[in-house]
Amino acid sequence: MGSIARIEAEIGSQQQTLTELNNTRTALDLLAGMPDPDLENEAVDGIGRLERDLQILETTAYFSGPYDSSNAILSLSSGAGGTDAQDWTGMLMRMYTRYAERQGFEVVVTDYMLGEEAGIKGCTLVINGQYAYGLLKHEKGVHRLVRISPFDANKRRHTSFAAADVIPEIPETSSNVEIPEGDLRIDVYHASGHGGQNVQKVSTAVRITHIPTGISASCQNERSQLQNKRMAMAVLKSRLLVQQELERDAQISEVRGVFKSAEWGNEIRSYVLQPYKLAKDHRTGVEKGNVDAVLDGDLQDFILASVRHDAEDRRSGDS
Repeated sequence: MGSIARIEAEIGSQQQTLTELNNTRTALDLLAGMPDPDLENEAVDGIGRLERDLQILETTAYFSGPYDSSNAILSLSSGAGGTDAQDWTGMLMRMYTRYAERQGFEVVVTDYMLGEEAGIKGCTLVINGQYAYGLLKHEKGVHRLVRISPFDANKRRHTSFAAADVIPEIPETSSNVEIPEGDLRIDVYHASGHGGQNVQKVSTAVRITHIPTGISASCQNERSQLQNKRMAMAVLKSRLLVQQELERDAQISEVRGVFKSAEWGNEIRSYVLQPYKLAKDHRTGVEKGNVDAVLDGDLQDFILASVRHDAEDRRSGDS
């Protein structure tokens, strides 16, 4: 049923693009014989929509991985840079949330750990949407921010690091992960929400640890302990399945990639706010001068370039 729904969505997108193409052609034909400002604006808007639709269709054509159509589990953690790094991690959380919203995806915050002075130490977001993992999987890596620190009384320039990890959410019906109850440690604690307020007076947040591997997952988003346990278990199973595949076949590393610590020399993208403004991806070379827009979720150029870059690398490797 999931495959049928995906295929129907793809066909619907293609049909919508064909309809837009025919409408734009009609507007252009009418303009050729009868200039009209309103009709001209309609044609220009239609061409803009066509460009965006074709860009998306082209990108989804590159997806061939077994999990590309899945939801994504995005985890962020602060790295080198102290309070600035924790603030930067909070900024990244907002950036990815805004990007997901622009794509029409649903974002569920399952885990959230506040920083001591500002920002967050880390968080986990489940991003639900068609091809969410295929789009976001190349965001895994270290992200570097350069700016005048708002926490430095002398207004000096600081460099901060945060790491992003992205794995696919594996549907329960597709997961063969069998976990004996004796291999699990379940801890409950008080949930804390955005801004530090207590979400519940009772212990509803749940952390589940797989003892043999040390892999864990937490959830504090839901209102009941049972719901949080169910969500944490789903995230844990996804992480364990990715780990099993990494161990079974080294080539599956494209699903997760190689972990790199959040510090100098490991960054995949830099966001510079001082002494100039520039966001640059170090893998594809894509640059954008409007860093404020990027931090507000305008990531599509970076993400589409990464998808194409990965497809070209695979094609080169096959040849």
